[in-house]
Amino acid sequence: MKKKQVLALCLALAMAMGSLTACGSNDAPAADNAVDTPAETQAQDGAEPSADNAAGDADSTDAAVDAENAVDPANWGEYDELINEIRTTTDFVEREALMHKAEDMIMETGAILPIYYYNVMYLQKPYVSGTYANAYGFKYWMFAETEGDTLRLNQASEPDKLDPALNTTVDGACLAVNSFSGLFTYDEDANVVPDLAADYTVSDDGLTYTFNLLPDLKWSDGSELNANDFVYAWNRAVAEETAADYFYMFDAIKHNDDGTLAVTASEDAQSITVELVAPCPYFLDLCAFPAYYPVKQSEVEAAADWQTNPGAWCQEAGFVSNGAYTLESWTHDESMTYVKNPNYHRADEVKIEKLQFMLSADDTAVFAAYNAGDLDFVADTIPTDEIQTLLGNPEFHTIDQIGTYYVGFNVKSDLFADKTPAQANAMRRAFALLVDRDYIAENIGQTGQKPANTFVPTGMADGNGGIFKENDDAYTYPNEATAGYYDPEALDENVEEAIELLKFAGYEFTDDGVLSDSTPISFEYLTNDTTTHVAIAEALQQDFGFIGINMTIKTVDWNVFLNERKAGNYDIARNGWLADFNDPINMLEMWTTASGNNDCQFGR
Repeated sequence: MKKKQVLALCLALAMAMGSLTACGSNDAPAADNAVDTPAETQAQDGAEPSADNAAGDADSTDAAVDAENAVDPANWGEYDELINEIRTTTDFVEREALMHKAEDMIMETGAILPIYYYNVMYLQKPYVSGTYANAYGFKYWMFAETEGDTLRLNQASEPDKLDPALNTTVDGACLAVNSFSGLFTYDEDANVVPDLAADYTVSDDGLTYTFNLLPDLKWSDGSELNANDFVYAWNRAVAEETAADYFYMFDAIKHNDDGTLAVTASEDAQSITVELVAPCPYFLDLCAFPAYYPVKQSEVEAAADWQTNPGAWCQEAGFVSNGAYTLESWTHDESMTYVKNPNYHRADEVKIEKLQFMLSADDTAVFAAYNAGDLDFVADTIPTDEIQTLLGNPEFHTIDQIGTYYVGFNVKSDLFADKTPAQANAMRRAFALLVDRDYIAENIGQTGQKPANTFVPTGMADGNGGIFKENDDAYTYPNEATAGYYDPEALDENVEEAIELLKFAGYEFTDDGVLSDSTPISFEYLTNDTTTHVAIAEALQQDFGFIGINMTIKTVDWNVFLNERKAGNYDIARNGWLADFNDPINMLEMWTTASGNNDCQFGR
């Protein structure tokens, strides 16, 4: 395995005559403000597994250096500092190098197991036109046309949250972009364009943005919408009591000493001035993201328990919004009806009076409803067994997206409780090497997904006029030929390397390459219950079982799944991240210690 140029693998392994030698690197980040983990305490007491026990004939000194320098997911301060440095540097060449270093750290932990790079599939009746989607997963229906006045849709089951500041799911974001409006939005060509902003200016140093609002903006209840609503919403999103998972997306904005944002409304409330920490090449994209949408203060705080339950104001139909549609009725776990908002600033362009959603994660039932003519649009919930029959059908559409479907390990799982950080990292990286991604992409995905060997996906910009996922003079991936962290197609070699990594972690194998009964590995895989995700889980189960790893599959409803994963109540779980904007920082900042999207529990 070729070493990285920016951050060397702490467990760079070379196989020679059946023995394993672990090589440390001074470039690997050291633990910051380390707290003794159980494994580290054992090591200090002289109880750390010896190199002979962990890795055959490996030199004990090398093994000790490796353990000392290994990236430790429990001590994550260096990563947090690295992300802050990325956010504030004004040297975009250095910024790209730092982002590679951050991905190196993530991948060294092995906690993120990339499967494939995303695309989206959907079915749409031929009499429907004017819908569009983009690479970030947003789907826009407000300018669609159909035969009647109602568009009948399904894209997922019961939404988890409708509050733009609190939502973290793609389906929730799609509901948000059709029922709320921000300063900017995306057009049908995926360009970020003004929405509520009439125009804007940027200071010469790139640190101050001033947005002038369109005149006569209104909420759906007919009341005035102005710059103060943005100031309130943005400060609410970063307030500790709101507990918004996306609070870190406001870190580009300067914070005042009291924790509020450096965002001010003009005296007439028709313009907004924003002070940034550093020039931000994607700030307009942030302004198009739902977390940046305005919410009405009196509406939010009308809920009796708004201080302890910040999303209470929009948990039932009838709440005030400012987008193309408002939620008229909601039968939980069954249906939602959105109706045209006459106070939307582009209401004259909205042709469809109602959006009628079927709420179901049963992709077989959803597909049957579409075929029966009861649905006009279906996204993401198409049965795996039906995809081959749909290829070439003019009603079936796919769109490439910027994102990665992956499996995430809970770094605090009991599975790793008796391992040093180096050993736990080795275990998780071994699991990644066992996966046949080609099989999953070709036989389960079936719509041209590309096997993934990085977390930051193909096609993502580097923030400096180039593409991030490629080798260049400044950075070479550990597997240079594939521009990634391993070769997904080198299955035989990957299995051999996985076994050696597991030996390093203290596991024993039979002569035929199967885990010894004396050192078993068992864990539970958490997923929601749609056929595609279950099929992927079963493929992983088979891949891990090839060398004797026992993985059981736990399937739960969508909302239960989201909450269990977020709480860290799992060993390994399916996951995926569609970029919110086209810059690698979006894939990396979610793994900071305090991030609400840090489902792997780094630093916790």
